[in-house]
Amino acid sequence: MKRLKILTVCGFGVGSSLVLKMKLDELLKEEKIDAHVETADVGSASSTPCDIIFTSKELSEKLTDSVSIPVVSISNFIDKNEIKQAGLAKIKELIGE
Repeated sequence: MKRLKILTVCGFGVGSSLVLKMKLDELLKEEKIDAHVETADVGSASSTPCDIIFTSKELSEKLTDSVSIPVVSISNFIDKNEIKQAGLAKIKELIGE
């Protein structure tokens, strides 16, 4: 099984992206998925190698235009259920499940 590199992105790469990273780490652990999650600011996200990006709805449109990988849009970064519904199927697809 491939180990994914996931990027969580916010405006400056230190606030909400860190919250999203922690929730995503919890979800991945529950689902027994081996992945490495990093945070980034919106400016460096398009040049950071990764398999999938999780970000806000506001930033997803900008990122979708500048990257060729899946971008998952999240409204509530602390709602693990929303994160699961929005991105788990895409993560499983990327790892070949």
